[in-house]
Amino acid sequence: MSRPLHRGVSIRIPDSNNNDLWDSQSKDKTEKEGLDRRGSFGHPSPLRSPFRLLFSDNSNPKYGIGENGFSSDPFIIGTPRSRHKLVLLFLKFSLVLIVILALAGSFWWTISISTASRGHIYHGYRRLQENLVSDLLDIGEISYAPSRLKELEFCSEEFENYVPCFNVSDNLALGFSDGNEFDRQCHHELRPNCLVLSPPNYKIPLRWPTGRDIIWIANAKITAQEVLSSGSFTKRMMMLDEEQISFRSASLMFDGVEDYSHQIAEMIGLRNESSFIQAGVRTILDIGCGYGSFGAHLFQSQLLTMCIASYEPSGSQVQLTLERGLPAMVASFTSKQLPYPSLSFDMLHCARCGIDWDQKDGILMIEADRLLRPGGYFVWTSPLTNARDKDSQKRWKFIQSFAENLCWDMLSQQDETVVWKKTSKRNCYSSRKNSSPPPLCGRGYDVESPYYRELQNCIGGTHSSRWISVQERETWPSRDHLNKKELAIFGLQSDEFAEDSESWKAAVRNYWSLLSPLIFSDHPKRPGDEDPPPPYNMLRNVLDMNAHVGGFNSAMLQAGKSIWVMNVVPLSGLNYLPLIQDRGYVGVLHDWCEAFPTYPRTYDLVHAAGLLSLEFAQQRSCTMLDMFIEIDRLLRPEGWIIIRDTVPLIESARALTTRLKWDARVVEIESDSDQRLLICQKPFFKRQAN
Repeated sequence: MSRPLHRGVSIRIPDSNNNDLWDSQSKDKTEKEGLDRRGSFGHPSPLRSPFRLLFSDNSNPKYGIGENGFSSDPFIIGTPRSRHKLVLLFLKFSLVLIVILALAGSFWWTISISTASRGHIYHGYRRLQENLVSDLLDIGEISYAPSRLKELEFCSEEFENYVPCFNVSDNLALGFSDGNEFDRQCHHELRPNCLVLSPPNYKIPLRWPTGRDIIWIANAKITAQEVLSSGSFTKRMMMLDEEQISFRSASLMFDGVEDYSHQIAEMIGLRNESSFIQAGVRTILDIGCGYGSFGAHLFQSQLLTMCIASYEPSGSQVQLTLERGLPAMVASFTSKQLPYPSLSFDMLHCARCGIDWDQKDGILMIEADRLLRPGGYFVWTSPLTNARDKDSQKRWKFIQSFAENLCWDMLSQQDETVVWKKTSKRNCYSSRKNSSPPPLCGRGYDVESPYYRELQNCIGGTHSSRWISVQERETWPSRDHLNKKELAIFGLQSDEFAEDSESWKAAVRNYWSLLSPLIFSDHPKRPGDEDPPPPYNMLRNVLDMNAHVGGFNSAMLQAGKSIWVMNVVPLSGLNYLPLIQDRGYVGVLHDWCEAFPTYPRTYDLVHAAGLLSLEFAQQRSCTMLDMFIEIDRLLRPEGWIIIRDTVPLIESARALTTRLKWDARVVEIESDSDQRLLICQKPFFKRQAN
């Protein structure tokens, strides 16, 4: 890996005072004027104390006594004495002017030295105002006390797989039950102020696509029994050896996900899973995804599958899916709406996912309907569909009837798998028999992008201007470029959208060129040789903390990078998450003063453009250090952080990187820009084996 970057806060050495310079100048002036010929040794020369001469009272009277003993007026013109006094007065004011100019030059020289001493800033051009602001910030950071710059301690071993907001024992103590104890509760927990360490045998994940099929068993908390236990059929498609887990998507020893995917395609009326794109399917929400094998198989067909599952302290579906380089996050159908907009996914998939869709009067099916686009598909595989006992048949009949009330059309049933298609016609709801429940949500309750709101017992999304069936939308990858009508929904113009896209293409090229010398800095090369570009697959899991309209995600894919991006839209900013989803990407709403719902060591790259300005332009319940500690938890060892923001905020952030033990440097974007890049790398620390 690359040699360590410079780490820490640059401290400026203050300039010495100008006493020596002043004494030297005074001495030269005194010798040149020969004033010792006029003054007695008992009275010091006035030029040796210019400020005394200007600002102190003179003990001599206005009409003093001359050297010959007679009184005389020193201001009488024409006498040698008066001429001497005028010359002396002129010299006094000249000397004061010289002092002022010297002080001004010294101050300017101090500013220049301060600028030149910034080893982290390239190209050397900075405006005076930026210098003063950043200098004051540095002084402020240092003046708080050395303890403020002390490096954070490492957390204890119990935090190796720590996921804040999902403390089951605390939730039970607070009275949560009926499955709600596994729900996300962020307001009752104090997060530790320490850095999460990797397990003793942790290894850097294998690069994609090898890492999709083989992971290091020490990188996730899972036992051999959990690997071999029953559950979702995708869990069973695994082989275990001493250090690795191998996922076999198609094997004679296990059920093949390829055959399963092919079956679903045929039930929809397609030739095979490669035709999903032509049917308008791009994004899939995989509920209780096992270990992500369904999404891993479909990824080669340019389908993007988001895995969600409840928090699990061991054998986590989400943790292993992320370790394979596939999209996933902790979320559950329990009591809250998921942090996705209405009409976000082209398909919902649940293969023995453990959700009892008939419970709670079908309210979980209503939430599934909210997330599904018009004309989208709901795929459910469960033994309940083929059960023979009366209780199971009763439950199955309820689900069929409720799906019909939701205006879902059952396309096919084969073995344990059923496929429904959501209506693309809004008038279907008004034509239901006897106004069958559930009712439509009123406009006041039909929130397009809820954030962990209580589940609603009404059909949402019907008032949205984004009600467009998947069959009418552009197919991928044309979907990435929204048309004029679709952009108008979000108040955007085509030229504005195109300009944003071009800007991010240039930014990604710049990022890659900046990472090249950092990655290959310790590789010997001949003079004139350029650093080779980083491999296209050096990154896989990417987190964009302030995704805006998804331009960074789009630019990375167009540059040929083999990545997927979790596009996060902060609650404190404009909500463009529906637009991001409509472009064919995945994302989530989030409050960055809360912990992100995922396991430690998830992402290879964390990107944040304008996030600090957005979050800390107003009073927040968290500090920048709190946010950075969370970033450190999310980032894999040797992972990268790229932060783009204004100069004062970048300088404040750089000061914090010392406490986090990150290797960091600041990079100038353009000479006339008021923004800078902070590029950091998390070192590889892991706990020593006992």
